[in-house]
Amino acid sequence: MSRLRFDAILESQKRTPLPVEDAGRRSEIFASNVFNDERMLQYLTKDALDSVRNAILSGSKINRKIADQVAEAMKGWAITMGATHYTHWFQPLTGATAEKHDAFFDLLDGGRALEKFGGAQLVQQEPDASSFPSGGIRNTFEARGYTAWDPTSPAFVYGTTLCIPTVFVSYTGEALDNKTPLLRALNAIDEAATGVAKYFDKNVVKVSATLGWEQEYFLIDRALANSRTDISLTGRTLIGNAAAKGQQLDDHYFGVIPNRAIAFMKELERECLVLGIPVKTRHNEVAPNQFELAPVFEEANLAVDHNLLLMDVMDKVAAKHNFKVLFHEKPFEGINGSGKHNNWSLTTDTGVNLLSPGSTPMKNLQFLTFFVNTIKAVDNYEELLRSSIASASNDHRLGTNEAPPAIISIFIGSQLGNVLDELEGVTKGKLSPEEKTELKLNVVGKIPEILLDNTDRNRTSPFAFTGNKFEMRGVGSKTNCAKPMTILNTIVAKQLRDFKKEVDALIDKKSLKKDEAVFNVLREYIKTSKRIRFDGDGYSVDWEKEAKRRKLSNNKNTPDALKVLTSAESLNLFQATGVLSETEIKARQEVELEAYIMHVQIEGRVLIDMVYNQVIPAAVEYQSRLIKNVIGLKEIYGAAHKGLSDTTASIIENIGENLAELKKKTDAMKAAIARADKQADTHKKASTYCDNVLPYFLEIRGHCDNLEQLVDDQLWPLTKYRELLFIK
Repeated sequence: MSRLRFDAILESQKRTPLPVEDAGRRSEIFASNVFNDERMLQYLTKDALDSVRNAILSGSKINRKIADQVAEAMKGWAITMGATHYTHWFQPLTGATAEKHDAFFDLLDGGRALEKFGGAQLVQQEPDASSFPSGGIRNTFEARGYTAWDPTSPAFVYGTTLCIPTVFVSYTGEALDNKTPLLRALNAIDEAATGVAKYFDKNVVKVSATLGWEQEYFLIDRALANSRTDISLTGRTLIGNAAAKGQQLDDHYFGVIPNRAIAFMKELERECLVLGIPVKTRHNEVAPNQFELAPVFEEANLAVDHNLLLMDVMDKVAAKHNFKVLFHEKPFEGINGSGKHNNWSLTTDTGVNLLSPGSTPMKNLQFLTFFVNTIKAVDNYEELLRSSIASASNDHRLGTNEAPPAIISIFIGSQLGNVLDELEGVTKGKLSPEEKTELKLNVVGKIPEILLDNTDRNRTSPFAFTGNKFEMRGVGSKTNCAKPMTILNTIVAKQLRDFKKEVDALIDKKSLKKDEAVFNVLREYIKTSKRIRFDGDGYSVDWEKEAKRRKLSNNKNTPDALKVLTSAESLNLFQATGVLSETEIKARQEVELEAYIMHVQIEGRVLIDMVYNQVIPAAVEYQSRLIKNVIGLKEIYGAAHKGLSDTTASIIENIGENLAELKKKTDAMKAAIARADKQADTHKKASTYCDNVLPYFLEIRGHCDNLEQLVDDQLWPLTKYRELLFIK
């Protein structure tokens, strides 16, 4: 066994779970490190409190005088919480978060010092951040990038730093982050959904998109992770033979959580609660060492911030427990990958979930309106929705081991499908009193009863209705939820706008009653969006053929999936809703393609390094030992050695064949990377990496995994799956 691997295994065996004190009643510590409404009541004047609340509810601006008051109050509270610094916490286009800390410290005349933090520092900063990807919006030498306070997401103290959630924009005003487009999309869905909701309740003033994410992840021992170059540099194993026991017995799924893992989870949950992240659910997932954490639903912008904060907290808490968290969508071959299911719905300021059936036909007509419009929106923009979950890492996950396929379809269940089929048969135009009664009582009125029994779920569906929400299951484990949530809310907002125009036109021009107009428009939507509905096996070859017949996209890799971003239809959508300008969307496409290229490029280089410096030397060393064995047998037994050494000779030959092919394929991949790097056009370069470099990964892996089975365990340099995947 290699010294590094031996030391890593020895180190991992020394690890014991760190004791974690019982957190007691969770409600008592929840959001104690957050400058939320409760803290603002304590620290702000009435005028300042009203101004901040208005900014949160209606987007009104906060003037400089009020901003100074808020900053002073926020600083005073933060210092009592042990904060010494503050930072504008933002989401650059890397997909992660960024921060630059400044001290609450300034010098006065005479060499005196004081803690200082004013409205100017709260509302806006210029962090430079010129090296973040911008897709050509700005050059490195044009360093100005501004962060601006987002009052809809409360500030919080993390460690000794006051963190202020902000947007990040260029000098010329273009969005350089993931938060800004999300806020624009949420504003668009608010306006569009409120207009439609008023058909059913005039008291509705605001509609908020809600999000409940489910975060899947792997925990592995930190010492073992650090012993592998591929995990350290790419977040996944590029080579590794499957363990004899994996997930085939389903004994890990929902099983007893290992002691070390539960100790980690307890501390993680306490850290989350004080930061206002409403974590609620924890359990073992399907694969060994795989777990899931889920919170209570929140307003989408806040939920996105909380998920990003969670992943940072997970890394830090895991290090204390001698774990490494793997967020990669497919860190291990042959077992389930990790996703981040995004459960989405719409809620009014009157407390109604617009995607939840009601107790009366009128409430169910409201439910059907938002339900059918969502289906129609996804049907119109299924390819764009697919682009929102595209990444080099998620490409490895989609379509296997319970992850949904690349074909976007919607599962609603047979019973709701029957309701839509009945609505499709509704008479076009004015309805007789009898038809109205029959429709409302016999079709719309039965929905709550239907949903009580409609508990089936389709694990292969990318977009499934699950009772009172839609679950977007293709989102990758390390993806920033802002990306799919921006697209989803944008397309539904556009669809609701179109729906309202059509309904109003029928009311005004054809003198139809509101209900009749709504039914007429919904009827047409049900017909025209029927192709997107699918309740069967999303993995089947038959579905792939059927999806092609229905003209649904099937973009299996990221370069293909990202092409739609700059189509005329997409550009019109983003500009019409005010979510992204043409410059911003083209920049995002460029950033995503560059990220894809760099991820594949890095993985290729790591794989080459591991083959040349670890796998081949270990295999040659073992082969040399076997050759010496054969020579020794010949010296001792002479001609009689042949029978004794046949087995050894066959192993030598097998190793030699794999070594030859491994060297050949690795050299070929190295040359393919060099050729790909010569491509000037980003899209062509990404496609070249996808088509000409990636195929070598599996071939190289195959030979490495063969050698792992042939080479003496004592010589193999890499920590094996059987050692990585089972927490003691």
